[in-house]
Amino acid sequence: MIIANNINKKFGRLKALDNVSVSCNKGECIALIGPNGSGKTTFIKAILGMVLCDSGFITFNDKNILHDWAYRSKIGYMPQIGRYPDNMSIGQLIAMMKDIRNPATVKLDDELINKFELDKLYDKRMRTLSGGTRQKVSASLAFLFNPEVLILDEPTAGLDPVAAEILKEKIVAEKAKGKLVLITSHILSELDDLVSQVIYLQDGKLIFHKKIEELRADTGQEKLSKAIATVMLKGR
Repeated sequence: MIIANNINKKFGRLKALDNVSVSCNKGECIALIGPNGSGKTTFIKAILGMVLCDSGFITFNDKNILHDWAYRSKIGYMPQIGRYPDNMSIGQLIAMMKDIRNPATVKLDDELINKFELDKLYDKRMRTLSGGTRQKVSASLAFLFNPEVLILDEPTAGLDPVAAEILKEKIVAEKAKGKLVLITSHILSELDDLVSQVIYLQDGKLIFHKKIEELRADTGQEKLSKAIATVMLKGR
């Protein structure tokens, strides 16, 4: 579904992505992890077409994304920090996004709007919202247009335990429908029950891309955080 072929990206002297090649397929929930400055955000922005790679290319459903910008309508993106017009209400924001996305050809998925009870807060202005409620808005918008691919950047950050569980259950359900889910998170314990594969980046380089079962077998560790630590300690 999404294939990155030898992609490279520099910002001045900083090599944010260094010859990265990965394949991400339908029905997988893939953790994209690594320390700060590892290239995760640049990689996500490259997939979204927000960053143009210096060399290499990315394909979405076998089409080079440079020549097929419409692919982005098939992606639901949840940023780490959602920035929205302060004076708009939640209801106005959702209505605006529907107008922009023109969802006449897709069946809307408003499950998270209902489970987060955002429909009861439609009159609330964005500037008045807590960080957790903003996260609920961002998550709801990511899933709303029933995309084939979900890219979720620190999705549970700021969510209360109940909301975090609602979101994790939704992620599992969408993966079961055959969708591709990419998740970045610094809270590795959140990913144990979600992910089927792990992509680990460091200093812009792909260190490994493995199935979670393979990673556990290689390290003898069940917890993702301990498995990652074991791999990195061996590499020193």
